[in-house]
Amino acid sequence: MKNEKFQILLRFFKVLADESRLKIVGILANQECSVEELAALLQLKEPTISHHLSRLKELSLVRMRPDGNAHLYQLDNDALQAISKEIFTPEKIASLVENVNTEAWENKVLKTYIEGDLQNSQEPQIIKEIPASRKKRFVILKWLVSKFDIGVNYPERAVNEIIKRHHPDSATLRRELVGYQLMNRVEGVYYRILQK
Repeated sequence: MKNEKFQILLRFFKVLADESRLKIVGILANQECSVEELAALLQLKEPTISHHLSRLKELSLVRMRPDGNAHLYQLDNDALQAISKEIFTPEKIASLVENVNTEAWENKVLKTYIEGDLQNSQEPQIIKEIPASRKKRFVILKWLVSKFDIGVNYPERAVNEIIKRHHPDSATLRRELVGYQLMNRVEGVYYRILQK
């Protein structure tokens, strides 16, 4: 997410991270109100309501129109929908982690469960134990399946040989690779499944 949109989203959540402002937004979604009416409805002082309204106006969430000597406020549905379309899509929310190393946790799991230098494929890499946690086990299995070439059919004996380079229990790990849909087995022949 571009820094500007990230800052808008951050301001949006900071502004709405207040119970009174959320209540004001809820009230103004249903009806126009003056500062005096909002103060009475929320049992707050008028200067406090004015402060909250000014914070909401920073994001253009409320609009104001004069009505004689008073000002009436209402939620700006168009602005809310624009923010929603601009920022609150799954793709935009997912892009919040652009500067986060999303592989850090997996790397930590690998370092915990695998003995040897993960950067040096010439050095032996041994799985110390098969994790009990399904999520951690999946990380180990993804690492293990990378030892098999895509597009190559392996007889069971070859699969066992490759697995035994990293852990003695080839039967369990072979079943897990198939169970986690990292490899497929057809009539005793195994092949690696492409990951999305």
